[in-house]
Amino acid sequence: MPFCIVSKSSKEEEGTQGGIRIFYQRYGHGSTKVLLIIGFAGTYDSWTPQIKGLVGTSEPNDEETPADFRKEDKGIEICCFDNRGIGRSSIPTKSSQYTTVIMAKDALALMDHLGWEKAHICGHSMGSMIAIKLAAIAPNRVLSLALLNTSGGGFECCPKLNHQTLSLAYRFLRAKTPEQRATVDLEVHYTKEFLDEKVGLRSRREILYQEYVKGISSSGMQSNNGYEGQINACWTHKLTRDELDRIRSAGILVSIIHGRDDIIARLCNARRLAEKLYPVAKIVELNGGHLVSHERSDEVNMSLMELIRAAQSKLEPEKWTNLAVNDEGWLLSGFAGPLTKRNDDDVKCLLLIYSVFAKLQMILLFIFGAIFVISEYIKRPFRSLKPVRVAALT
Repeated sequence: MPFCIVSKSSKEEEGTQGGIRIFYQRYGHGSTKVLLIIGFAGTYDSWTPQIKGLVGTSEPNDEETPADFRKEDKGIEICCFDNRGIGRSSIPTKSSQYTTVIMAKDALALMDHLGWEKAHICGHSMGSMIAIKLAAIAPNRVLSLALLNTSGGGFECCPKLNHQTLSLAYRFLRAKTPEQRATVDLEVHYTKEFLDEKVGLRSRREILYQEYVKGISSSGMQSNNGYEGQINACWTHKLTRDELDRIRSAGILVSIIHGRDDIIARLCNARRLAEKLYPVAKIVELNGGHLVSHERSDEVNMSLMELIRAAQSKLEPEKWTNLAVNDEGWLLSGFAGPLTKRNDDDVKCLLLIYSVFAKLQMILLFIFGAIFVISEYIKRPFRSLKPVRVAALT
């Protein structure tokens, strides 16, 4: 199996004998290199719609046979991998061993292992946080940057607080079997309209449910160490102004692709990131949920190819972006509603209020989760008590 050792065993990587191993697969051949970074609790094969769309097959390359192509070949080679903490990759035991910086360095080490000097980088959800951190660390190695259903980390990871998200959070925490987990995951990642669509005699919900159960049953539920570690990576992720400036000044073209109905990574945060990356960023809004890469795979694949071609032709950022600043200082995206008015005290005040409410929302979610966890621990001793059969006295 293809593995890459991204770090030798050390005190920093305690609990991982032989160092951290990253499992990966490659697809297709050609001079155009594309690195796909999956999100929280996802494995490499979650990229199947993009792999098929970009290289025309979902069959991985034979790692024992060297690829026969020249530098001028126009084909595409894709590499996708399991992040640390999931799938066949190593699972460090400490949450501090999971940050987007560390995981971005994993991806860079994998590029070194493959002999890739540069690549087009694409990440989904947590993977998009890793991807943009990689671009900030090593902008000279990034040809273009695609961020799918992205978030700024920290409080921005909090979904909109309503009955639906609270219900899903409660059911997710209670999910103990592949069947329970599959039911919740479908509602979290897809829109109801997509799940209710008929494919032949069955709905997509039925088809995807069976695929989810089969996948989780074969690979197993994510370990507690991996789950908590990747949560830590999302929660501690943050982009500094210097890092954003580094990406902009490098002239890396960025495509931010987002589902309008995403209940995990909110669209408003994706728009805000696009503004911060102006003028190198373009925002693409599609009808779909958190896994818009599956719901609208054709449109996503077209957007990715558009980005790759624009980068290859060295298109100027001003011709790439679909954002614009008008005379009043508003940054418009061509979609309903403006983003943010710059250099405006009123807007700064509104953003401060928004930040306070976001933190209050997170506190409420934390309290809700704490109450649930405490109640589960209280119930545990009683569940272990079994009724004792007593013989009747005669």
